[in-house]
Amino acid sequence: MQSPVVTQTALVTGDRLSLEEFLYVWEELPDLKNAELIDGVVYVSSPVSREHGSLDGRIALWLGYYAQATPGSEFALDSTWLMLGSAPQPDAALRVLPSHGGQSRDEKRFSTGAPELAVEICVTSTDYDFGPKLRLYARAGVREYITIETFSKRIVWRVLQDGKYSAQLVSEDGILRSEVFPGLWLDEPALWAGDGPKMLAALHAGLATEEHSRFVERLAAHR
Repeated sequence: MQSPVVTQTALVTGDRLSLEEFLYVWEELPDLKNAELIDGVVYVSSPVSREHGSLDGRIALWLGYYAQATPGSEFALDSTWLMLGSAPQPDAALRVLPSHGGQSRDEKRFSTGAPELAVEICVTSTDYDFGPKLRLYARAGVREYITIETFSKRIVWRVLQDGKYSAQLVSEDGILRSEVFPGLWLDEPALWAGDGPKMLAALHAGLATEEHSRFVERLAAHR
């Protein structure tokens, strides 16, 4: 495949590039870790704040533990996806592996299509997390999209229905439960409090359900 003809040597928020041009320039910038292409527009992230980094760690603990307990699923942090001519980089993603019936595929160094679940931690990126990126995820088929809004201390867990996202209602016990990944339970107050043991206690309860056991069996049956 011939390399695109690109004259620029940097990625700047607001630039308009094709996916091929974006990836070509990014490959020439090894020190640039976080950049996205959403519907032809480049977005370069601000330096990660302490609060964002701390929440990243809590989400990694939660999703990473679930993936380890659920063979056939895979967790990724800050990975680039090739999606409908765009290249989003969700803060976290959980997918069913292609070998186990998942909807995404692998292409060289990147996953293509859409993960079943994506998480964005919203500190300074709300304009495109709630706008262009939300619309892209819906079109691409990201089945659950979670935004963790630091400015309002709110979590919105969206489920894709008929091509549009509907937000889950908050349960009385403060536990959010995935519809796509049975047993993936999140104790929202514990997340905000940074209470890892309490977060894992809620997750353990979800993993102990019959629904999770049946889900693991279904994934295994695809091999």
